[in-house]
This record gives sequence, structure tokens and C-alpha cells, in this order.
Amino acid sequence: MAQFAHCLVEKALVLVSVVVTPLKPRVATFWPYAKVELIPPTPAEILQLLRACEKRAHSAQTGGFKQLTLEEALPNGLVATEVQMWFYVGEITGKRGVVGCNVRRPVICFILVYYLNVLGP
Repeated sequence: MAQFAHCLVEKALVLVSVVVTPLKPRVATFWPYAKVELIPPTPAEILQLLRACEKRAHSAQTGGFKQLTLEEALPNGLVATEVQMWFYVGEITGKRGVVGCNVRRPVICFILVYYLNVLGP
């Protein structure tokens, strides 16, 4: 029994070294980025986010988005499309399948709100 335990420990150490050795360069590359990117936002960053949201809301109310150039509007449209696609993925994941997933309603609401903002009251 002692020989079995000794052999098991040796093989476990070999297995760990086989797994850890190739990961060392990747972890060395990942760690500096993780320290910067994965920290929670500071209060100053949260205030910047709130100010940016206020500016976007004001732009939506006054119709300032109508003055955007194509180079400014295209990335915004792509981001909106990405958010909408992630919404669909969340719906499908939450319902654990495509069956019964009603994604038409949010699209119709999104289009209706867009046209109401473009046409104005």
C-alpha cells in the first residue's frame, strides 16, 4: 500500500509539472493585463460614466444624434447591434433553447423607439 501511495504521488507530481510548465509563459503575459483590466472601477470612473450617460440622454432628447457623421454613427450602430445580439444570446441561454424565445417584441420596441426619436414628437 505504501508503494502504491508513493507511486501515485510521483505520477501526480509529474502530471502537475507537465501541466504547469507550458502555462508559465501565458500566465506571465496574462498577469500584468489582469492587474490593470480586472480591477473594479474607482469612484472617479463611475462619475465619468454617469456624466457620459447624462450627455447621451441629453443628446437623445435634443436630437443631437442626427448631426453625427457616418464615421461616428457606424461604430455606434455596430455596438448597438452587438448589445442586441447579446440580449438574444441571453434569452436563448436563459430559456435553455430557442423554442419559446420571443425575440420579436424587443426588436419591434427598439425600432418604434428609434423612429419616435428620429421623427420627434
